[in-house]
Amino acid sequence: MITSYNKMYLSQVKKQFGIMLDYVVYGLKADLNTFWNKFINSDLCKRLEKGDISVISGKSGIEITYEILGLKQKKIRYLGAVGYKSEEYWAGWAITYYQWSRNISFEKINTFININEIVNMYHPYHEMDILQFCDRLDELYLNKYPYPNLKILREKIGISQSELAFYTGISVRTIQQYEQRKKDINKANFEYILLFSKVLWCKPEDLYEPVSIK
Repeated sequence: MITSYNKMYLSQVKKQFGIMLDYVVYGLKADLNTFWNKFINSDLCKRLEKGDISVISGKSGIEITYEILGLKQKKIRYLGAVGYKSEEYWAGWAITYYQWSRNISFEKINTFININEIVNMYHPYHEMDILQFCDRLDELYLNKYPYPNLKILREKIGISQSELAFYTGISVRTIQQYEQRKKDINKANFEYILLFSKVLWCKPEDLYEPVSIK
């Protein structure tokens, strides 16, 4: 499994994001979706997705919220997300795990499910194992993106499966299986990945699929 930062930080990041979303709604009385769009377009978000844990290290969820909004933090007495965990807290916790486990950008997640829809998943998913939540988001991802990156990149440069087979020495059948998601390209021989990337003029990691075939 490829992840953006070490698992040792995951528990803390989930808590920070839970408090962040809880505070936006119950502390600032702000619109969650508007805030979330600011977050996913922020430099902090982009750096965190690349594994730069320093952008949130030592900061509380509230401090991160103020940074995203570009506001000067005030001294406040905030009792949210203590004991009772709100739907928004759970949403921040859950989406953080999904982003980390799939190494997919928050921006791309937002293309197939928005933050308010995740909040609405609180019932019944907060009582389930987090992996069931991830499975559901995987389904939504595959519905939104039915074709893997291999097919998209091949068609982008305008070559057929037969031509890709000719230039790489990889059989048409194998290429078809990857493009139909009958075989998991994440488990492909790395030599195949290098051959594909060379012919398709892309980086090897561009062929990575965040959702693996079950």
